Amino acid sequence: MTAMLKVEALEKIYFRGGPFSRKPGFRLAADLTVEEPAIVGMMGPNGSGKTTLFELITGSNAPTSGRVMVAGRDIHTVRTDQRDRLAIHYHQSYQVRHFQSWTPNALMQPAGSEYPLVHLFDEPQFNAQDGYIGFMLDFFRSLRARGRLVFLCVHPNERMHLEILREICERFIFVQHGTVTPIPDYQALLAHGPARAYLGNLLDGRAA
Repeated sequence: MTAMLKVEALEKIYFRGGPFSRKPGFRLAADLTVEEPAIVGMMGPNGSGKTTLFELITGSNAPTSGRVMVAGRDIHTVRTDQRDRLAIHYHQSYQVRHFQSWTPNALMQPAGSEYPLVHLFDEPQFNAQDGYIGFMLDFFRSLRARGRLVFLCVHPNERMHLEILREICERFIFVQHGTVTPIPDYQALLAHGPARAYLGNLLDGRAA
């Protein structure tokens, strides 16, 4: 069976300095596979590479090396006007991220899908007003029930955020200093040292 998402030896390096003294500045590296529909929680410190990873998955950012396969198609070889039929990135207030490519679409392959298969929500707003959180969780679950892969990138600065992730996410990704670590479930997230340090006081008095 073709995996919904396969990130293979993916690397993105941002260089600093001039054209004759370029040195690596920031490096993101990722290897992960999600075979079937799921809701995946992602977290990590600011500047760790989370948004960059989302941009690489949707094809709005070009990798230094490696590739991203969505439903068996290399996202970076798909027509730019159809990439959001495979993977779509919503930034904060559910604004869709856009991108450009220098390669003409006529030379690229079609998406082969009419509706996004992978939905990446970058810091979605969980308004505490009556019913809103429940509405959003039902929305994420409905996407999964329709065979979609959903990523929720959240900065859990309140216990509420952590409880939401615990309730709805089946697996997790922790990103720190450009290192992407797949984590199989919530208990493994709590056992992951860097994640525990990042969550800090939010874990005090938790019901594990």
